[in-house]
Amino acid sequence: MAEEFAMYEKFSRDAAKWLAASHTEAEEWRHRYVGTEHLLLAALRLEHLSIYRFLLSHGLTYERVARIIERQKGRGKLHIPQGGLEMTQRLRKVMKMAFDEARRQGAELIEPEHLLIALLKEGEGTAAEILRAHGIDLRVAKAYFRHHRRPGMRVRTVSSQRLPGELGEFGRDLVEEAEMGLLDPVIGRERELERVIQILCRRKKNNPVLIGEAGVGKTAIVEGLAQRIAMGDVPRALADKSIVELDIAGIVAGTKYRGEFEQRLKNILNRVMESDNIILFIDELHTVVGAGGAEGAIDASAILKPPLASGAIQCIGTATPDDYRKTVEKDPALRRRFKTVYVEEPSLEETVRILKGLRARYEQHHGVRITDEALWQAARLADRYVTDQFLPDKAIDLIDETAARVRLSASDLPPEARELIEEITRLEEEEEEAVAQQNYELAAKLRDQRSALMEELRAHEEKIEGKADTPTVEGHHIAETVSLWTGIPMHHLQEEDTARLVNMEEKIHERLVDQDEAVRAVCRAIRRAYAGIKDPRRPIGAFLFLGPTGVGKTELARTLAEFLFGDEDALIRIDMSEYMERFSVSRLIGAPPGYVGYEEAGELTEAVRRRPYSVVLFDEIEKAHRDVFNILLQVMDDGILTDSQGRKVSFRHTVLIMTSNIGGKLITDQTSTGFGSQDTEQTYQDIKSRVMSEVK
Repeated sequence: MAEEFAMYEKFSRDAAKWLAASHTEAEEWRHRYVGTEHLLLAALRLEHLSIYRFLLSHGLTYERVARIIERQKGRGKLHIPQGGLEMTQRLRKVMKMAFDEARRQGAELIEPEHLLIALLKEGEGTAAEILRAHGIDLRVAKAYFRHHRRPGMRVRTVSSQRLPGELGEFGRDLVEEAEMGLLDPVIGRERELERVIQILCRRKKNNPVLIGEAGVGKTAIVEGLAQRIAMGDVPRALADKSIVELDIAGIVAGTKYRGEFEQRLKNILNRVMESDNIILFIDELHTVVGAGGAEGAIDASAILKPPLASGAIQCIGTATPDDYRKTVEKDPALRRRFKTVYVEEPSLEETVRILKGLRARYEQHHGVRITDEALWQAARLADRYVTDQFLPDKAIDLIDETAARVRLSASDLPPEARELIEEITRLEEEEEEAVAQQNYELAAKLRDQRSALMEELRAHEEKIEGKADTPTVEGHHIAETVSLWTGIPMHHLQEEDTARLVNMEEKIHERLVDQDEAVRAVCRAIRRAYAGIKDPRRPIGAFLFLGPTGVGKTELARTLAEFLFGDEDALIRIDMSEYMERFSVSRLIGAPPGYVGYEEAGELTEAVRRRPYSVVLFDEIEKAHRDVFNILLQVMDDGILTDSQGRKVSFRHTVLIMTSNIGGKLITDQTSTGFGSQDTEQTYQDIKSRVMSEVK
């Protein structure tokens, strides 16, 4: 017994987890024993193990093996209490052979590979028969593991301690989580990962800091490094390292007295220096500058600098460009201890690859199936329409929320079933009341009615279950979510505008009578824009409507907003008579630093940022100060305006309309003199040329 216990101590974490899972399988099958067949079934549930991929490559799936075992052994009928199962002698023999195999190979711990080789060596169990039937023998297994096993493979004993002291309290081991399969897979980012590994392998200044916008995948790169260490796919210098994410907020929290924070952090750093195989990971590196430094105390960055300079500890940091510039770069001593790795936003193709890698996790979590079209639409629509976030994060958010919505809508009960439930509840209450009043005849009648309704409800539920296939997330579901996020009409997202644009004049004239020339000019420009014959950076169109008051300039803008974006509220109206003074121009983009209202957003930039698909109407443009035209020139030329907070606002999905009364008196005077109908066209051209000369 002592020898068997000592053998258990030699199992790696993965091997021990596999054995524990085999016990769970035996309990689920209600067998009185744990045999080699349960070990094989358990392997096909543990997706993070290398043997899972090996078995899958030979056509072995959980469902296939389960069918074979059910045919041979069947399922048990008695419930076996937890912990009441014994391993068969054959499985004990396999474990002993795995121990001998590991010792023969010079390995310190028994790995899952040793257990599988022992299963094949023993050769008489149910599992060995199934493996042989699928072309897996000892030679094939050894060749596979020899090829895929790397010399630096990291292993841990089951009895290994958690992170010691404060390090365990305020840190989490990412490599351990990677070994347990708790981290999402990291797709791509090979260049950034290689650069991080190169910096970590340096002799001095071996502390990388990942700099990139929020959502581009900085933390994912660190998790990818942890997964590589767990698999042994790293240089020997990093093979036995742990990556411990440090919770700076947790270290600061609860430190009431001076010196408490410093003592906590010093204890953590001492533990790291003693272990010699821990790499610290600080997400949002700028938080260490000033952390814990109240009332003259030393802040976290000052405590970190000496061990970082001497190479006593290694640290990986992440930060956004703005945070890094405002905090870390202001401290040259801290900055020189870190080497920067810039993380750019991935391309559309890379984003789709990332989504395909994560698809299985989200399908499992939500209980849905996600199509390739949905992944492509998520990347494309997120890139095009969600302008205030970055790929791949915004595309992942789209998939996540859409999958949740599809799952919830699939599980909704139909209205008839809800009505039945309400009626059954009402009858139950009436029945209880009748019993309380000792009116047993009425109670029996109500009970019969309730039973009939219950039967009807059960029939409804069976009908729903019969149709209950796995819900599928498709491209149009993604478009619906983007429409909910941005307010953009569905037809616009699904590119069904062609037929609508052909009949654009007729649709506008349903609401706006006359003004044929203006409507034709606007429709031509809109069609050109949607046909792709415009600069993609510029707005959809920029128009100047001239005419006297009341002829329909603003009404045409409203009609255009409703036609293009499905809502009259998509019109952003700015009265330019409010911008007659030079200092009032700053209200469009926000007040500059040092002025009242700096924290408030600009009226134009904020409105467009919150509703990027809109018609922007500058009413009575001639009343505005001339500096307003400088701002509008930038918008019309580049399609981008930077507000006082430094945020870039895109106008490429807007229609700009300016209205003016310039030439209004001229038009009124000319049209009231009474020309004949044959001269109407000539009169119009004459008025147009004179008004345009006045505009200039």
